[in-house]
Amino acid sequence: MTTVFKRTQGLTEAKTHYCPGCTHGIVHRLVGEVLEEMGLLEEAIAVVPVGCAVMATSYFNTDGIQAAHGRAPATATGVKRVHPDNTVFTYQGDGDLASIGTAEIIHAAARGEKITTIFINNGIYGMTGGQMAPTTLPGMKATTCQSGRDPKIDGNPIRVSEMLSTLEGAAYIQRVAVNSPFNVMKARKAIQKAFEVQKKGLGFSLIEVVSSCPTNWGLTPVKAMQFIEKEMIPYYPLGVYKDITKEAES
Repeated sequence: MTTVFKRTQGLTEAKTHYCPGCTHGIVHRLVGEVLEEMGLLEEAIAVVPVGCAVMATSYFNTDGIQAAHGRAPATATGVKRVHPDNTVFTYQGDGDLASIGTAEIIHAAARGEKITTIFINNGIYGMTGGQMAPTTLPGMKATTCQSGRDPKIDGNPIRVSEMLSTLEGAAYIQRVAVNSPFNVMKARKAIQKAFEVQKKGLGFSLIEVVSSCPTNWGLTPVKAMQFIEKEMIPYYPLGVYKDITKEAES
């Protein structure tokens, strides 16, 4: 019998704690597959955040370390500088990366740290109960803005990929989504490209993944995917925002 699909060795057999319909599992699978196919599992080091992915060190079949809330880029910087030949990546949500960790991610990118960040943007604080995040859309409801985000009061959402792409130390920045098979495959290629950029020592790389949070959005898994397509992606357009490999070719 020919095997056409199997569990990636990039993930352990531990059962994840994520809610039904949450797309963290899809992104975990993509990261694990890419690391396995690139032969990086033995050298990869994951730095995980405080947030929904707080237990990700139990899921990625790599070495891993837990960072304080928002400090994963700083922790990863230290790990990479001590182990420059290893593949070091952070896996962070929007509350962790774009709120308490804003300074850390900006300065890691500005310094051109040779690490890779997988950034999950689901527009809300997931683990702590659905509070408004820096990425919550205008009009989108959260426990701390129950009438919907009002830009006049709460400010506008932060577009992380666009912001980081302006920094000279950023080598590769791309925003993807995982709401359809087509987008999942594009996300996989982007993650692979980000790790390739790191292995070449070109600088900081980040993949922003527009994701779902059915539980805190108050939607079914199917409707959450539709929300990504109709509401999230128009505000957070998919695409490559920085690619110095293309700039070098031109």
